[in-house]
Amino acid sequence: MGGRKVPDVVVRRLPLYLRVLEELDVEETPIISSHELGEQSGVTPGQLRKDLSFFGVFGKQGVGYNTLYLREELRRILRLNQQVNVGLVGVGNLGMALIHYHKPKEDPNGIGLRLVAAFDIDPQKIGKRISDVPIYSVEKLPEVIRQLNISIIILAVPAEVTEDIFRRCIESGVRAFLNFAPGKLSAPGHVRVHATDVTLELESLAYYR
Repeated sequence: MGGRKVPDVVVRRLPLYLRVLEELDVEETPIISSHELGEQSGVTPGQLRKDLSFFGVFGKQGVGYNTLYLREELRRILRLNQQVNVGLVGVGNLGMALIHYHKPKEDPNGIGLRLVAAFDIDPQKIGKRISDVPIYSVEKLPEVIRQLNISIIILAVPAEVTEDIFRRCIESGVRAFLNFAPGKLSAPGHVRVHATDVTLELESLAYYR
Protein backbone atom coordinates (compact mmCIF):
# COMPACT_ATOMS: atom_id res chain seq x y z
CA MET A 1 0.00 0.00 0.00
CA GLY A 2 3.03 2.24 0.13
CA GLY A 3 1.84 4.00 3.27
CA ARG A 4 -1.23 5.42 1.54
CA LYS A 5 -4.35 5.75 3.65
CA VAL A 6 -7.20 3.79 2.11
CA PRO A 7 -10.37 5.92 1.82
CA ASP A 8 -13.42 4.50 3.56
CA VAL A 9 -15.40 4.63 0.30
CA VAL A 10 -12.84 2.27 -1.27
CA VAL A 11 -13.12 -0.23 1.61
CA ARG A 12 -16.90 -0.13 1.26
CA ARG A 13 -16.65 -1.11 -2.41
CA LEU A 14 -14.43 -4.13 -1.84
CA PRO A 15 -17.31 -6.36 -0.65
CA LEU A 16 -19.15 -5.50 -3.89
CA TYR A 17 -16.24 -6.84 -5.92
CA LEU A 18 -15.96 -9.88 -3.68
CA ARG A 19 -19.68 -10.65 -4.02
CA VAL A 20 -19.41 -10.69 -7.80
CA LEU A 21 -16.35 -12.93 -7.69
CA GLU A 22 -17.99 -15.36 -5.24
CA GLU A 23 -20.96 -15.76 -7.58
CA LEU A 24 -18.70 -16.74 -10.49
CA ASP A 25 -17.81 -20.30 -11.41
CA VAL A 26 -14.01 -20.16 -11.56
CA GLU A 27 -13.94 -23.03 -14.06
CA GLU A 28 -16.25 -21.17 -16.44
CA THR A 29 -14.66 -17.77 -15.75
CA PRO A 30 -11.03 -18.32 -14.71
CA ILE A 31 -10.13 -14.80 -15.85
CA ILE A 32 -12.26 -11.66 -15.52
CA SER A 33 -11.52 -8.26 -17.02
CA SER A 34 -11.75 -4.97 -15.16
CA HIS A 35 -14.56 -4.01 -17.54
CA GLU A 36 -16.60 -7.12 -16.68
CA LEU A 37 -15.97 -6.92 -12.94
CA GLY A 38 -16.59 -3.19 -12.85
CA GLU A 39 -19.82 -3.47 -14.86
CA GLN A 40 -21.19 -6.20 -12.61
CA SER A 41 -20.18 -4.22 -9.51
CA GLY A 42 -21.67 -0.94 -10.72
CA VAL A 43 -18.40 1.00 -11.07
CA THR A 44 -16.22 2.04 -13.99
CA PRO A 45 -13.21 -0.11 -14.94
CA GLY A 46 -10.96 2.85 -14.07
CA GLN A 47 -12.46 3.15 -10.59
CA LEU A 48 -12.10 -0.58 -10.03
CA ARG A 49 -8.42 -0.55 -11.01
CA LYS A 50 -7.79 2.51 -8.84
CA ASP A 51 -9.47 0.87 -5.84
CA LEU A 52 -7.44 -2.33 -6.17
CA SER A 53 -4.20 -0.38 -6.65
CA PHE A 54 -4.33 0.62 -2.97
CA PHE A 55 -3.60 -2.99 -2.08
CA GLY A 56 -1.20 -4.16 -4.76
CA VAL A 57 -1.09 -5.47 -8.32
CA PHE A 58 -3.58 -8.24 -8.99
CA GLY A 59 -3.94 -8.47 -12.78
CA LYS A 60 -2.15 -8.05 -16.09
CA GLN A 61 -2.91 -5.26 -18.50
CA GLY A 62 -4.78 -6.59 -21.51
CA VAL A 63 -5.42 -9.92 -19.79
CA GLY A 64 -7.48 -9.31 -16.64
CA TYR A 65 -7.64 -10.82 -13.18
CA ASN A 66 -7.34 -14.43 -12.11
CA THR A 67 -10.82 -14.91 -10.60
CA LEU A 68 -9.86 -17.32 -7.84
CA TYR A 69 -6.71 -15.41 -6.86
CA LEU A 70 -8.48 -12.03 -6.68
CA ARG A 71 -11.33 -13.57 -4.69
CA GLU A 72 -8.93 -14.95 -2.10
CA GLU A 73 -6.93 -11.72 -1.97
CA LEU A 74 -10.07 -9.67 -1.31
CA ARG A 75 -11.05 -12.07 1.45
CA ARG A 76 -7.60 -11.62 2.96
CA ILE A 77 -7.71 -7.81 2.69
CA LEU A 78 -11.16 -7.71 4.32
CA ARG A 79 -9.97 -10.24 6.93
CA LEU A 80 -12.73 -12.61 5.85
CA ASN A 81 -10.24 -15.43 5.38
CA GLN A 82 -10.97 -16.32 8.99
CA GLN A 83 -14.11 -16.61 11.08
CA VAL A 84 -15.40 -13.18 12.15
CA ASN A 85 -17.83 -13.43 15.05
CA VAL A 86 -20.74 -10.98 15.12
CA GLY A 87 -23.13 -10.15 17.95
CA LEU A 88 -26.55 -8.50 17.83
CA VAL A 89 -27.98 -6.35 20.63
CA GLY A 90 -31.76 -5.97 20.55
CA VAL A 91 -34.07 -8.82 19.59
CA GLY A 92 -37.17 -6.78 18.81
CA ASN A 93 -38.91 -6.81 15.44
CA LEU A 94 -35.85 -5.42 13.65
CA GLY A 95 -33.43 -7.67 15.51
CA MET A 96 -35.53 -10.74 14.73
CA ALA A 97 -35.59 -9.81 11.06
CA LEU A 98 -31.82 -9.34 11.04
CA ILE A 99 -31.27 -12.75 12.63
CA HIS A 100 -33.44 -14.45 10.01
CA TYR A 101 -31.88 -12.40 7.20
CA HIS A 102 -28.28 -13.01 8.20
CA LYS A 103 -27.92 -16.65 7.32
CA PRO A 104 -24.17 -16.90 6.71
CA LYS A 105 -23.03 -19.25 4.01
CA GLU A 106 -21.74 -22.43 5.55
CA ASP A 107 -18.09 -22.46 4.64
CA PRO A 108 -16.36 -25.83 5.01
CA ASN A 109 -13.36 -24.02 6.49
CA GLY A 110 -15.49 -22.02 8.95
CA ILE A 111 -14.41 -18.62 7.62
CA GLY A 112 -16.30 -15.37 7.09
CA LEU A 113 -18.97 -13.54 9.06
CA ARG A 114 -20.92 -15.57 11.59
CA LEU A 115 -23.69 -14.32 13.89
CA VAL A 116 -22.86 -16.16 17.10
CA ALA A 117 -24.94 -14.39 19.77
CA ALA A 118 -27.83 -12.00 20.36
CA PHE A 119 -28.66 -10.00 23.48
CA ASP A 120 -31.91 -8.68 24.95
CA ILE A 121 -33.58 -7.67 28.23
CA ASP A 122 -36.78 -9.69 27.69
CA PRO A 123 -36.73 -12.70 30.06
CA GLN A 124 -39.06 -14.57 27.67
CA LYS A 125 -36.39 -14.43 24.96
CA ILE A 126 -33.26 -14.94 27.06
CA GLY A 127 -32.03 -18.53 26.97
CA LYS A 128 -33.80 -19.36 23.72
CA ARG A 129 -32.36 -19.79 20.23
CA ILE A 130 -33.58 -18.14 17.03
CA SER A 131 -32.28 -19.66 13.79
CA ASP A 132 -29.72 -21.40 15.99
CA VAL A 133 -28.49 -18.07 17.43
CA PRO A 134 -28.51 -18.12 21.27
CA ILE A 135 -30.13 -15.19 23.09
CA TYR A 136 -28.28 -13.87 26.15
CA SER A 137 -29.14 -11.26 28.75
CA VAL A 138 -27.71 -7.81 28.00
CA GLU A 139 -26.16 -8.02 31.46
CA LYS A 140 -23.85 -10.72 30.11
CA LEU A 141 -22.55 -8.56 27.25
CA PRO A 142 -18.93 -8.20 28.49
CA GLU A 143 -18.66 -11.86 29.46
CA VAL A 144 -20.06 -13.27 26.21
CA ILE A 145 -18.18 -10.83 23.97
CA ARG A 146 -14.90 -11.99 25.44
CA GLN A 147 -15.89 -15.66 25.64
CA LEU A 148 -17.00 -15.86 21.99
CA ASN A 149 -14.40 -13.40 20.69
CA ILE A 150 -17.06 -11.14 19.16
CA SER A 151 -15.43 -8.39 17.11
CA ILE A 152 -18.45 -6.76 15.43
CA ILE A 153 -21.69 -5.67 17.11
CA ILE A 154 -25.00 -4.85 15.43
CA LEU A 155 -27.02 -2.32 17.45
CA ALA A 156 -30.79 -2.66 17.03
CA VAL A 157 -31.91 -1.12 20.32
CA PRO A 158 -34.01 1.96 21.18
CA ALA A 159 -32.19 5.27 20.72
CA GLU A 160 -32.27 6.11 24.42
CA VAL A 161 -30.13 3.10 25.41
CA THR A 162 -27.84 2.95 22.39
CA GLU A 163 -25.07 5.10 23.86
CA ASP A 164 -24.87 3.01 27.04
CA ILE A 165 -24.77 -0.30 25.13
CA PHE A 166 -22.23 1.18 22.72
CA ARG A 167 -19.95 2.22 25.58
CA ARG A 168 -20.18 -1.17 27.29
CA CYS A 169 -19.27 -2.96 24.07
CA ILE A 170 -16.25 -0.71 23.51
CA GLU A 171 -15.09 -1.37 27.07
CA SER A 172 -15.35 -5.09 26.28
CA GLY A 173 -13.00 -4.71 23.30
CA VAL A 174 -15.37 -4.30 20.32
CA ARG A 175 -14.03 -1.91 17.67
CA ALA A 176 -16.61 -2.21 14.85
CA PHE A 177 -20.34 -1.48 14.91
CA LEU A 178 -23.35 -1.43 12.61
CA ASN A 179 -25.90 0.91 14.16
CA PHE A 180 -29.59 0.83 13.23
CA ALA A 181 -30.68 3.24 15.97
CA PRO A 182 -31.39 6.87 15.03
CA GLY A 183 -28.87 9.50 16.10
CA LYS A 184 -25.11 9.75 15.86
CA LEU A 185 -22.80 7.92 18.23
CA SER A 186 -19.66 9.61 19.53
CA ALA A 187 -16.97 7.09 18.69
CA PRO A 188 -13.32 7.29 19.75
CA GLY A 189 -10.73 7.30 16.98
CA HIS A 190 -10.00 3.57 17.15
CA VAL A 191 -13.68 2.60 16.76
CA ARG A 192 -15.56 2.39 13.44
CA VAL A 193 -19.34 2.89 13.27
CA HIS A 194 -21.46 2.42 10.16
CA ALA A 195 -24.98 3.80 10.64
CA THR A 196 -28.12 2.75 8.82
CA ASP A 197 -31.19 4.92 9.45
CA VAL A 198 -34.11 3.38 7.55
CA THR A 199 -36.37 6.40 8.18
CA LEU A 200 -33.87 8.83 6.69
CA GLU A 201 -33.39 6.61 3.66
CA LEU A 202 -37.13 6.41 3.07
CA GLU A 203 -37.59 10.16 3.52
CA SER A 204 -34.89 10.87 0.95
CA LEU A 205 -36.53 8.43 -1.48
CA ALA A 206 -39.78 10.37 -1.14
CA TYR A 207 -38.15 13.12 -3.19
CA TYR A 208 -37.98 10.79 -6.22
CA ARG A 209 -41.50 9.36 -6.12
